[in-house]
Amino acid sequence: MQTEIVAIEVPDGCNIIIGQAHFIKTVDDIYGALAGSCPGIRFGIAFNEASQDRLVRHDGNDQDLEDAAVRNALALAAGHAFVIVLKDGYPINVMGALKAVPEVCAIHCATANAVHVITMGAGSGRAVLGVIDGGSPLGVEEPLDREARHRLLKDIGYRP
Repeated sequence: MQTEIVAIEVPDGCNIIIGQAHFIKTVDDIYGALAGSCPGIRFGIAFNEASQDRLVRHDGNDQDLEDAAVRNALALAAGHAFVIVLKDGYPINVMGALKAVPEVCAIHCATANAVHVITMGAGSGRAVLGVIDGGSPLGVEEPLDREARHRLLKDIGYRP
């Protein structure tokens, strides 16, 4: 068995969602979930088929984001892993619909941070073991930090 840490490409101004799914229909159902969740969202999807043809299945409504999703899926090389690259929307806008897709088994991360995925290969396949999302905490939130968090949430429409 071989463990590898894979750096994920997060294009400027984008978010990444990485998860595990199954079945060839995954890309089509994820497309529908994303398109129906957030008007104006742009995205690319790539899914690593794990049996038969073992192709990277892909789709999206933005070619650059679709290409980035494919590059990341190829770098992961883990069966049944999917990568979504989002722009003009946030993961919070699509997570409910994405989790409701029957093929989706797990979501490993949804972030705009630098991401590294820990994978392990054995035999002819590879799996996602975990995700390193951003950096470790540098301290504990103080009252001014809390006020800044509340202000940000208000500014982007998630707090009254």
